[in-house]
Amino acid sequence: MTDFLDRKLIIAEVAQAHDGSLGTAHAYIDAIAAAGADAVKFQTHMAEHESSVQESFRANVFPQDATRYEYWKRMEFSAEQWDGLCRHAREKGLIFLSTPFSLQAVELLERLDVPAWKIGSGEIGNLPMLRRVARTGKPVLLSSGMSPWSELDEAVACVQAQGAPLAVFQCTTSYPCPPEQLGLNVLAELRERYRCPVGLSDHSGTIYGALAATALGAELIEVHTVFSRQCFGPDVTSSVTTGELAQLVEGVRSIRRALDHPVMKDDEAAARSDLRVLFGKSLVAARDLPSGHRLTADDILLKKPGSGIPARRFDDFVGRIVKKSCSTNKFFEESDFE
Repeated sequence: MTDFLDRKLIIAEVAQAHDGSLGTAHAYIDAIAAAGADAVKFQTHMAEHESSVQESFRANVFPQDATRYEYWKRMEFSAEQWDGLCRHAREKGLIFLSTPFSLQAVELLERLDVPAWKIGSGEIGNLPMLRRVARTGKPVLLSSGMSPWSELDEAVACVQAQGAPLAVFQCTTSYPCPPEQLGLNVLAELRERYRCPVGLSDHSGTIYGALAATALGAELIEVHTVFSRQCFGPDVTSSVTTGELAQLVEGVRSIRRALDHPVMKDDEAAARSDLRVLFGKSLVAARDLPSGHRLTADDILLKKPGSGIPARRFDDFVGRIVKKSCSTNKFFEESDFE
């Protein structure tokens, strides 16, 4: 199961962007696969098992839903429909993930044989569910938004006690998240504190946070994804479009290739010796110079190619005595001087 975390995944989160439409959910799978992401992630909600009529809306933009409970009810898919989404994702070459919000959702997803468990920020304190998913032995991906270190320590200890592989995501629960709240510095703290792969679960609505996190060594990237800025829903402003997702994928993979191939500066210079000659400059006579002339700065030009005395030795030759006359534009040689 540790192989899963070795893959350094780019996860595109659909969440509730489908707004309860099964067809739209399938369309997101196609679009995310076309963008080149590694995984598609949904959220598996079961209103009866996770919510109540007392639950408040985070953002009430749904005129058809009188309560948050009704909204979650409308977001539900049947076990057969989840199976169809899972099979569709795998047919498209995507890893299928979905965040559970109840033990019943865990049971449903386990029947689909999801390869890992993504735990949302609001479930970090749900230790019974953390123990349940960790006992499967599959990797547990924890989002850390809203949690102080003490609570996150407890969740990590709960997972590690079951022996499950672990990754922890820096996450700021703000929609959208401004750059100054991304907490990119926390990535290093998470890695040092828990000795595990780390990731960024990004709500900024741009590709920049993911690119920066990748450059800082984050193994996992998760971004909310929508078709366009004109889509409906409270998460649109904190999501990247599918077109931007394709740019993000290209950028992340390019940065990772660079990080995976460190360059030794001296070796690089040696390998480019032919170009150093081509682009370099040499010391050249600016005018006809008679024998016995003491060279001044005005007597020297710097010209390509760099096959002669290199320009960096300019100061060494000012004041030298010309031993034999040199014509204009002659490339100086050591033998020209006393």
